Amino acid sequence: MKIILASASPRRKELLRQIGLQFEIQVSDADETVAEKSPALLVEKLSERKATAVKEMRAGNTQVSRELIIGADTVVCYEDEILGKPKDAEDAYRMLSLLQGKSHKVYTGVTLLLDDKTYSFHEKTEVELYPMTEEEIREYISVENCYDKAGSYAIQGFFARYIKGIQGDYNNVVGLPVARLYQELKCVWNCN
Repeated sequence: MKIILASASPRRKELLRQIGLQFEIQVSDADETVAEKSPALLVEKLSERKATAVKEMRAGNTQVSRELIIGADTVVCYEDEILGKPKDAEDAYRMLSLLQGKSHKVYTGVTLLLDDKTYSFHEKTEVELYPMTEEEIREYISVENCYDKAGSYAIQGFFARYIKGIQGDYNNVVGLPVARLYQELKCVWNCN
């Protein structure tokens, strides 16, 4: 069975490779505008929307065997505010200023599409940050590409110096809860 990752994220690509999956990448062109207020439901809806868009893009390919499409989306949630990717440096500064010295939650939604079946789930990880000065925040924004990252940071890079602790799946914060994904894939493969 062919596996398609509906994401351009280099982090998701690397995580899938780490667990030994062979897959192709097809980037979704799905609209990511959703009015959902629950971060858990938001990431599940967006992951499904991305996977469905790729399925529709591939529908005309008559030489395609069975395909399992994986869609994913990640957001950061601080108190009641959902933080996606920053629009610019000032938005990144605003987000990091909110998060520094505090705890927040990272949600990743994953959708698996196989034939006419849809399987969606989400994972939540709590992350606590050390306090950061204004200079440290500005330095991080200047040296790290934070514009394609929910909450304006990547846990696995330069920002690791500010991570006080996590509760939950580290890989979920990177962008894909691969251990849970693998368990869900086993269930899908065994049921189909």
